[in-house]
Amino acid sequence: MNELRDNSETGELIQYIVIKIDDEQYGINIKFIDNIVRMQQITRVPKVDDYLKGVINIRGEIVPVMSVRMKMGLAEDTITGKSRIIILKTGEGDLVGIIVDQVNQVLTLDSNNIEKVRYDDKKGKSESFVNGVGHYEGGLVSILDLDAVVSEKDVKEKAANAG
Repeated sequence: MNELRDNSETGELIQYIVIKIDDEQYGINIKFIDNIVRMQQITRVPKVDDYLKGVINIRGEIVPVMSVRMKMGLAEDTITGKSRIIILKTGEGDLVGIIVDQVNQVLTLDSNNIEKVRYDDKKGKSESFVNGVGHYEGGLVSILDLDAVVSEKDVKEKAANAG
């Protein structure tokens, strides 16, 4: 139902978890997701950026958790029954958790239906958290640039302070 099928030539089919942050929908490529867990007690770590909320224990591994809302410059998280922590795998195999307002669905998009976002402003791509917009039957979904959201610096800084 959520799969986008076109009669034209199809590109690669990519699955995304659609999440809600504030009033916007964002897609996260499913290949980067290790786990999705309910909110739990987060142990605060001193002397880190405000958006780094602390650490949690997942299967015996200490995982740093960050607020995507605060990293994007939005208001502090309001934790509800729908709030979740998405555990992401970084390129180096480290785990990091991000707090999201809600997980909505799994969406399969044809890569031909994802438009890359171009940045012509002075801030450039490094200041953006979106690298594309996907078109599907239900509308549009912004594709999160996980490299911008979760930098290796964040993971290493949190791990160093937790140890």
